[in-house]
Amino acid sequence: MKSATLAALGLLLVTGTAQAQSSDPSGTYLSESGETRVKIAKCGPAYCGTIISVQGEPKDVNNPDASLKNRSLVGVHMITDIQPSGEGFSGQLYNYKDGKTYTGKMSFQGHAMKLSGCVFGGLICKTQTWSKVN
Repeated sequence: MKSATLAALGLLLVTGTAQAQSSDPSGTYLSESGETRVKIAKCGPAYCGTIISVQGEPKDVNNPDASLKNRSLVGVHMITDIQPSGEGFSGQLYNYKDGKTYTGKMSFQGHAMKLSGCVFGGLICKTQTWSKVN
């Protein structure tokens, strides 16, 4: 569960050496734990990441909105408002493991997407690398 939480926290403050950024983050990515597949595609003026498969509990049981607790996680926009920012991209991330939404950044290095989930204005971050699978 810890790795799934880290995977869900995946979109925020980038660490490490930044390489040339793609202007198009589109593609399907597999979380570091292998539990979640997210497809990133254009959503209006920005990009979003939609859950296309998830292992484990298939419902959004940790959502703070009681009316959404029974919805399927497949189809949920886990990552929203992805836009170019500095040396990468910034956006919002919904962590279905705790029902909270976080902000932060991501970068792309080859077929990898580096993500970090941060709280307290970036003081505490957890970083992951997701693999592009298409």
